Amino acid sequence: MTYYFNTIVSGKFEAVIENVTELLKKEGFGILTQIDIQQTLKNKLDVDFKKYKILGACNPPFAYEALQQEDKIGTMLPCNIIVQELEPNKIEVAAINPMVSMQSVKNEKLENIAQQVSSKLENLISNLKNEK
Repeated sequence: MTYYFNTIVSGKFEAVIENVTELLKKEGFGILTQIDIQQTLKNKLDVDFKKYKILGACNPPFAYEALQQEDKIGTMLPCNIIVQELEPNKIEVAAINPMVSMQSVKNEKLENIAQQVSSKLENLISNLKNEK
């Protein structure tokens, strides 16, 4: 089992981010954070890097349920999705697989939550693949 789900799509970088955001909404997620790695590395290290953004996605009902079962689970929230430009109009989207990360927690009460969140993130990637 890999620690992420991914696909490669064709399109403009910002358009893919918009599409991912809309698909996340359909799965019950919102974007809490958006980290622009390209800009951050340029500002902090004065290095050039490809277009690469980390979207911090949260599904509030699942987050709340998980926090009730394990108060330290916040260290693993939100669920991260990366969008990176491999080459012009060739964009990779990858999402964390919560089933893998939850294995390290050793709390059986989280397994069902992790399965449901994993299923939603797999649906996101699957829907992107189907749009190719």
